[in-house]
Amino acid sequence: MRIFKVKTFARWAKAEHIGDADLVKTIQDAEAGLIDAFLGGELIKKRLARQGQGKSSGYRVIIAFRSENRSFFLEGFGKNDKENISNREKEALKKYAAALFNMDDNQIRSAVKKGIFQEVKADDTEKKPHSSECS
Repeated sequence: MRIFKVKTFARWAKAEHIGDADLVKTIQDAEAGLIDAFLGGELIKKRLARQGQGKSSGYRVIIAFRSENRSFFLEGFGKNDKENISNREKEALKKYAAALFNMDDNQIRSAVKKGIFQEVKADDTEKKPHSSECS
């Protein structure tokens, strides 16, 4: 499983102090079937605990998820900031996910090189997840 985060998500995660280990754990949970919502078009929504707090007051992340293949973290938001994404946003994210999954390895390598998205490596996660309840 290859895991990526788009540039805007990477910026948001850094600002919220969400480390790559948290993202890896989130994908591992999704691989195990622990998904909070299927949004269609290979989009899923997962809850992610805030540091020192539980999932209910935490974050929501939208992921383009294809089991045993690739995952792209597309959007993240605090539950206090936004309850959910709109139907319009959902449709746009579905189209974006389809385009991402149609990319071949050379296109992905080029996009990473250009900074369009970053690859998350499970063995490169320097920090432990900030909560034992991350998912």
